[in-house]
Amino acid sequence: MSLSARWADDLRRLRDEGRYRSLRPPAGRDFTSNDYLGYGNEGGNTRGNSLPASGMASRLLRGDHPVWHEVEDALAAWHGAEAALMMTSGYVANEGLLSTAIEPGDWVATDELNHASIGDGLRLIRPRKYIFRHNDLNHLEAGLKAEVAQSRRNRERFVITEALFSMDGDRAPLRDMVELTDRYGAHLIADEAHSTGCYGPVGSGCVDDAGLRGRVLATIHTGGKALGVCGAYVCGSAQLKELLVNRCRHLIFTTALPPILAPAWLETLQRVGADDARRTTLHDNARHLRSLVAEHNITTIGTEYIVPIILGDDTRAANVANRLQEHGFDVRAIRPPSVPADTARLRISIHADHTLAELAALASALREAMSQ
Repeated sequence: MSLSARWADDLRRLRDEGRYRSLRPPAGRDFTSNDYLGYGNEGGNTRGNSLPASGMASRLLRGDHPVWHEVEDALAAWHGAEAALMMTSGYVANEGLLSTAIEPGDWVATDELNHASIGDGLRLIRPRKYIFRHNDLNHLEAGLKAEVAQSRRNRERFVITEALFSMDGDRAPLRDMVELTDRYGAHLIADEAHSTGCYGPVGSGCVDDAGLRGRVLATIHTGGKALGVCGAYVCGSAQLKELLVNRCRHLIFTTALPPILAPAWLETLQRVGADDARRTTLHDNARHLRSLVAEHNITTIGTEYIVPIILGDDTRAANVANRLQEHGFDVRAIRPPSVPADTARLRISIHADHTLAELAALASALREAMSQ
């Protein structure tokens, strides 16, 4: 049975049992939400915004405001996907998607450096898990080969990766990974938390930039990074969205995002789609800083606008970060368990609005701080 057929059977059972859910905007006098004091119906704030500042209930009760359908349609169009579903955060989106789409007994390959939310999502369902070395396609293929050789029927295979790794600043080889998942009958899921907005002609991420939208099962995107808005979403097929609405505990049992946030989503989508110049500046700035610190014999890892400098020792990383902060540069030390043991580091996040003078001053401050 294919994954699509498995989901179709699950949804059919829900309909037969009278338990099928769908998103419906509010209608009629409110006797459903948790707006016990009635504040939610008074509008978002004292400046006259008419949209509520609270979701007041889960989206399956009375938290499904029409404006979120508008946002989800705009997101799907941006990605050229069938559907998108808003979630409260990237962590919740990862946990919710994985614990809904994957079942116990399925086989999952996950990059060793994937975000904690991916690991926690898998722990909720306890599939057969294979951890492959970071971006190591040979190690990934070895796991896929071994799994296929077992010939387990009615079990699905998944490969999960970040598109841009948040602590190492490097990109996953998505095209090659898709070739492997196609060859071995697996499904690719990509977490685009740190790449959304920053790749592709309209900024919709690494998967779309590579032309792989129709060949991945799902992508996860956050608003609270490059997009500058609160919330997150899952992007994929209409059937996947239907499954999440009916099965995802992280959607069913949590209060919806406040509608007052939705106009900011619509505004940022319009802006980011047309802002290729800022994306170009971002990548130019990253290359410039990497070049400057290399001139000071400081070694970085990765290739992108997340610039890690591995210092190893926790105390040294904290001390260097403190010296940079004394010079007016807010750079933080990243230490275990956020990164593996003995890889404490500085994680420098480059932005499009950093000036060349600021980057040069930071490189000089780095040289001084690391020499002390």
